[in-house]
Amino acid sequence: MEKKEFYSFDDIKDKYIGEKGTSCREAYEQEVSDAVQAYKIGEAIKNARTQMHLTQEELGEKVGVKKSQISRLENGHSITIPTMSRIFKALGVRTAILDLGRAGTVALW
Repeated sequence: MEKKEFYSFDDIKDKYIGEKGTSCREAYEQEVSDAVQAYKIGEAIKNARTQMHLTQEELGEKVGVKKSQISRLENGHSITIPTMSRIFKALGVRTAILDLGRAGTVALW
């Protein structure tokens, strides 16, 4: 019987994307991080919307966008800060603060 060889996910990334520290790997890691953040924002929008018993269409009407745009945002597509502000204000979130670490904090709205 042939012996199978197993690889870790990091080994696969090193082989096909590039080793840690290379520009290709850094770009990949940043893209993954951005996608995770967009997903988290989308989930927050969806959770707040469903807690308010709003449909995507109803939220879209409050914000001034189509249902399809709300769907895209809830599914983790990118969002601009002005759109995020309008959506969260429509959902009753009155303040948001961006933590920039050592650079301090910024009130988004």
